[in-house]
Amino acid sequence: MSNTDQARNVVLVHGAFADGSGWRRVYDDLTARGYRVTIVQNPLTSLEDDVAATKRVLDQQDGPTILVGHSWGGTVITEAGNHQNVVGLVYVSALAPDSGQTTAQQYEGFAATPNFVIEVGDDGYGFLNREKFKIGFAADLSDEDAAFLRDTQVPINMSVFGAAVGHAAWHDKPSWAVIAGDDQSFDQAMLQHMARRAGAEITTVPGASHAVYIGHADVVVDTIDAAARGERAAA
Repeated sequence: MSNTDQARNVVLVHGAFADGSGWRRVYDDLTARGYRVTIVQNPLTSLEDDVAATKRVLDQQDGPTILVGHSWGGTVITEAGNHQNVVGLVYVSALAPDSGQTTAQQYEGFAATPNFVIEVGDDGYGFLNREKFKIGFAADLSDEDAAFLRDTQVPINMSVFGAAVGHAAWHDKPSWAVIAGDDQSFDQAMLQHMARRAGAEITTVPGASHAVYIGHADVVVDTIDAAARGERAAA
């Protein structure tokens, strides 16, 4: 927890099927509050590549940094969060594997999510089904915002879900979690399990979709702000 009260840098890491543009509302609010914010553009080609992209951005930070990941970005920050500049982790409806675990293993024993439909091409890259996109990813956003996300999808190499994390940074760094209460991408029990295992300070947003970082950017920003100050809510 040392130095988290001095963190003025925030690095935002997007998830699968998305790019950094979805963080715009979070970026605007954080910068208005005086934070230095940088957004990673993951290639989504491998865990190693996404972690490397994140570390390049972390290398540019001038001091203590809060590292934030959405969805697949949670796996990325779990590995990249071992960087010396990182003093806190924020998981936004995000995956949080343990050391030696793959992302795919996080799903074992939890309910399926039939509205989150991935279509995989012959090259091994996946897109979300266009017809199911809004209900599966962005049900509480406007039709226009959901369509923009659908039409700016970045495909992910599905093999990334079989790559194991080396050392989970949440064992050594304090963590916070924002969980979307109506996330159709992950089972609620799975999200709660991962966050509790990481010892995260949990905020659940009732009715929020997987795109909680857009639809409820204010809650995400407040959580990042609390992490930067090293604040934990009273029990």
